[in-house]
Amino acid sequence: MALIVQKYGGTSVADIEKIQSVAERIIKTYTEGNDIVVIVSAMAGETDKLVRLANEAASGGDPERGEYDSLISSGELVASSLLAIVLNSKGYDAVSLQGHQIRIITDDNYRSARILKIETASIQRELQKKRIVVVAGFQGVNEKNRITTLGRGGSDTSAVAIAAAIKAEYCEIFTDVDGVYTADPNVYHKARKLKKISYDEMLGLAGAGAKVLHQRSVELAKIYDVPVYVRSSFNDDKGTLVTKEDKDMEKEVVSGVTYDKDQAKVTVIHVEDKPGVAAKIFSPLSNQNIVIDMIIQNASVEGYTDLTFTVSKKDIKQVQSILAKIEGEIGAERIDYNPDISKVSIVGVGMKSHSGVATKMFSSLAEEGINILMISTSEIKISCAIEEKYTELAVRVLHDAFGLEIEN
Repeated sequence: MALIVQKYGGTSVADIEKIQSVAERIIKTYTEGNDIVVIVSAMAGETDKLVRLANEAASGGDPERGEYDSLISSGELVASSLLAIVLNSKGYDAVSLQGHQIRIITDDNYRSARILKIETASIQRELQKKRIVVVAGFQGVNEKNRITTLGRGGSDTSAVAIAAAIKAEYCEIFTDVDGVYTADPNVYHKARKLKKISYDEMLGLAGAGAKVLHQRSVELAKIYDVPVYVRSSFNDDKGTLVTKEDKDMEKEVVSGVTYDKDQAKVTVIHVEDKPGVAAKIFSPLSNQNIVIDMIIQNASVEGYTDLTFTVSKKDIKQVQSILAKIEGEIGAERIDYNPDISKVSIVGVGMKSHSGVATKMFSSLAEEGINILMISTSEIKISCAIEEKYTELAVRVLHDAFGLEIEN
């Protein structure tokens, strides 16, 4: 008998028919003698609907953050209760629990709260009664007993955090894809499903734009050594195991190619190359929780330089507003904005022990006339900013260049 955590995304519980199907999968796991805790997202489209209502209610302003979180967390309440109702109607004792009932304690950062601790007593009590425990994902509660949410994709984080807290044998993430692929199969038909991938590689892919798993959930899985299976809600394939790095993983120089079209380039032109200038540019952005991705500073010429960085497209208007206020203070000649870029990345733990990876990537793109605008590297990842119109071509070119359709 094992203790298993399963998480079902919004498309898996999109309607009562799909919830019935999810219930059958849960029952199968339960009747095999396992204890099971299920985490669910809101039904597909519900969170977006609630966000629209919040914005309408605020008359175009910014909704009060605590009330906003209380509202948008209700989608998970509905989904978890419906699933528990279905399970009980089929003769299986199930109970739904919300984040505040479990006491998933978070910080006060509404809309993107971080989990501080999880009080597991309520879950353990229900498991001892041999109940199936259904938990509303995405939710937490701060020390002031106010509901918080973990950010979009936060149900993955809920699932892995709970799996770690209750010491589950593993966590299964059920979604509308049947595993982690070497590339987006919707972009390239040669993309191959991976049997397993390391935590670091999955972090690299998630950070570079892959939508399979939320990045914070992978970080938690790595910290607490929680094996995670990415599986489809619509078939019985085993999916992809996200786990600790082993020697077999190093055989593949590159494990995957991914892309992110949610990128915009900002170039601050002709600022003094002296201490403090970069801080003046990035501090006000950081204060507004704007995430900076790639950064490049040109070589200094006569004491002046250009500084280029990328942000999410959705943040570009806010970035323009913030930088307009400090443009004179930093002495910039002008600030250019380019929303028509994307980022393509290759990821693989094998890069640590193989040379020439960057050269192959750059030359492969050059052969197709794809110009590289910016480059960012880490031990297991290389990312290039390119013109958005070449995104899909770049993915296919790099997939072929590194022979990813062939299983080593």
